[in-house]
Parts: sequence; structure tokens; C-alpha cells
Amino acid sequence: MSIRERLSGNEAVSIAMKQINPDVVAAFPITPSTEIPQYFSTFVSNGAVDTEFVAVESEHSAMSACIGAEAAGARAMTATSANGLSLMWEMLYIASSLRLPIVMSLVNRAVSGPLNIHNDHSDAMGARDSGWIQLFSENNQEAYDNILMAHRIAEHKDVLLPLMVCQDGFITSHSIENIELLEDEKVKSFVGTYKPEHYLLNDKEPIAIGPLDLQSYLFEHKRQQSEAMRNAKRVILEVSEEFEKLTGRHYGFFEEYKLSDAEIAVVCMNSTAGTAKYTVDELRKNGIKAGLLKIRCFRPFPAEEVANSLKHLKAIAVLDKADSLNAAGGALYEDVVAGMFTSNIHVPTINYVYGIGGRDTKSTDIEKVFSELSTVAKTGDIGNPYRYLGVRGEN
Repeated sequence: MSIRERLSGNEAVSIAMKQINPDVVAAFPITPSTEIPQYFSTFVSNGAVDTEFVAVESEHSAMSACIGAEAAGARAMTATSANGLSLMWEMLYIASSLRLPIVMSLVNRAVSGPLNIHNDHSDAMGARDSGWIQLFSENNQEAYDNILMAHRIAEHKDVLLPLMVCQDGFITSHSIENIELLEDEKVKSFVGTYKPEHYLLNDKEPIAIGPLDLQSYLFEHKRQQSEAMRNAKRVILEVSEEFEKLTGRHYGFFEEYKLSDAEIAVVCMNSTAGTAKYTVDELRKNGIKAGLLKIRCFRPFPAEEVANSLKHLKAIAVLDKADSLNAAGGALYEDVVAGMFTSNIHVPTINYVYGIGGRDTKSTDIEKVFSELSTVAKTGDIGNPYRYLGVRGEN
């Protein structure tokens, strides 16, 4: 029997961490992820876990400590947001290049400057090419479930890459929702024990970690990372299938919401999917065939699968909660249209940057997107494909 609870997203993640009982957690506080190590530290102090909790002096040190622990053969976890992730920058690449399956909760927040502590996806988008697997979470339940699946994915012998579980700062991290928890014993059985094949404290196999890697080998090692990310697609689905048998909750690369017979659809990630679902339901009442594709696996990006799900539509809008500042659309938009082009699928597609710095995105905003999509579907003319939603000064 599952355990019914009412928890914030941060509480849900911290309880998942308690149930996993990692060997090491190293963290430094930063809003809005601070509560995760704060809650977890109480589990350490009251003896609910036997984790070594390392209170470090910065986020750079937090990731460095996780790298050291994981390289030594321990299972390591951390949590951060925005500028904290930025301070980890050097170490993110080192963690992935050393093939260390660290799991991190990333509570998405705008990266300064100017200073803003509220939600957008600029932190995750900035790290999208750092070699970390990225799973996004619409709500508290999905954040909890993603954390439970994370180690199984990251530690798989064909993957061995670090993984970040993303959730929207304050919108899910601090909002309380009903949630179903697994019993501790079931979590421990599902996650399993970490048994690395290569690690520093293995006296039977002396190895070096982080050696100089020049022209003769670096290219090949990066190619191996790329192959590991491709392997992660298969492993994510395998772990998700096993998780569904355990919980009844299904997770794939994405969620199709009323998409099969839709004519127009939006593509988005994280909590905005909830608002989009409500909007789709309301439009359906008026006979408008609207749909949603919610991306939950952003790295590795399921380009072919996304293209196949969107190929029957008459018009598509991709919503990016971060501006790439490249004059050519947001990161999610670029991946979606590249995937469709590679699959020789040509559906009129427009991009909206929205929600920057925590700007509210209401159902009426999503309705406006669908209204403009209806025009695109009728005319086939996308006009300016790079648009903004909810910003002052825009029509």
C-alpha cells in the first residue's frame, strides 16, 4: 500500500533522499532549493539515515565533494538552484567526463543578473550540454518519482552519467500537494545498492581519476560520453517500465495529453504543463482540437520520438521558459524543430519565450498561444517564429 501524504516539492525530494539513504550528501544553501538539504540534515541528525552530510562553503565545493565521494565508490547526492549551479560550472563537466553517476535536485530559478530568486529555466538550459541527464517534473509527485528512478538510470553500466532532476522553484518546490509515497523497503529494493566497478578505494585495481587528457584521447572519451547519453534513452524507458509495475505510474520521454486527434498543440516542460492541460480541456469544450506534448526527458533529447508525436499536427507552439539570447529561438524550440527537420517532418512551428524571472503564466496566456496557432494552421504562415508571451510592450 502506498502512503498518502501532503508535501511540498522540496519535502518530497528530501523524503526520497531519506528513503534512498545515500552514502554522502554535500550541499550549500541557495533559494529555492535550500529546504532540501535542510530537511535532509534533520534525517541525518535524528539517525533516520547513516549518510555522511557535508556542509560545504560553496556550491563549487558541494559538487567537488560529491565528485570525490562518488569517485571513491560512494553514492552521492546534492541539490542547488540558479547561481549555485553556475558556481558548480567547472565541476559539472568534470563529474560527467569522469562518468560519475551523481544525482542532483535542481530547483529551477533565474540566473542572475539582475538578481531574481524566482522561477525560469535559465539554469538548466545553461547546463544542457554539460553531459548531465536532465529529467523535468510537472508536479511534486513527478519530482519524487524522478528522484527514485534517478540512481537506477545514472548508475546503469551502459550509462554512468550524472543526472539532475528539475522542478520549478516555488511553483512546485514550496507548494503543497497530495502525493503518494512508496514504503521505505520498496524504495530500497527498487533503487538497490550501489556497486561501482571502478573506484579509487578498490585496492585490487589502482586507478587515477582526472588525469591530463590531451589530443591523443580526449576526442574518444567525449565520443564515449555521447554514446552513454544515447544509451540513457533505452535505460530511462526500462527503468520507467519497472517503476510503473511497482507504482502504476507511467513515465516515458514525454506525456501526450489529448494529442492523438489534436490539430494544434503546445510543447512545454515542468509546471506549465498543468496550466496547459487545463487550457486544452477548456478549448476542447468549445470544439477546438487542442493538445499538449509535455517533455520530461530533455537530455537525452528524444528527437525522433518527439517528431513522430507531432507529425500529424497543423501547427505547433514550443514554449521556452528561458531565452537563449541567440536571435534564433529557445533551446527547447531548437531541439524540437531540428528533430522534425531530421525526420523530414514539416509542420509550421513557432516559439514563445515566457515566464522569465517568475512572470505568471495564466491559462489566458496559453489560450492566446492556441488562438495564434489556429491562425497559423489556417494560413500556413508562421510570420515571426520568435515570439514572447506575457512581456510588456508585446502585442
